[in-house]
Amino acid sequence: MTKRRIATEGAPAALGPYSQGIDAGELVFCSGQLGLDPVSGQLAAGVAAQADRALRNIGAVLEAAGCTFADVVKTTVFLVDIGDFRVLNDVYAGFFGDTPPARSTFAVAGLPKGALVEIEAVARRAGAAGG
Repeated sequence: MTKRRIATEGAPAALGPYSQGIDAGELVFCSGQLGLDPVSGQLAAGVAAQADRALRNIGAVLEAAGCTFADVVKTTVFLVDIGDFRVLNDVYAGFFGDTPPARSTFAVAGLPKGALVEIEAVARRAGAAGG
């Protein structure tokens, strides 16, 4: 299997020794994204704005890999406050069509930079065998 690092200025640079995403042929793995503005590096204000920005950042990584939200098959969401689940869902629903991906959501003790939400995604290329 070959793998290729995905890098885009449309999403914040990695905060550590990891890639924004990895293209593994049929699958694209997007690292967890916070609600950071890719230009200013500042967190959006509030969980709804951070979820929106995190998903837009994922969208930029997907685009750099030649994918869209329609190709996403699995997401994982990390919330500092599980009480924000409904707010997250309201934002999240706007990014996925009639067949949203499988998803896991976890409450966590904390996230980098004091973020309220982090979202990661796995996409499967359109037209991949069996798809």
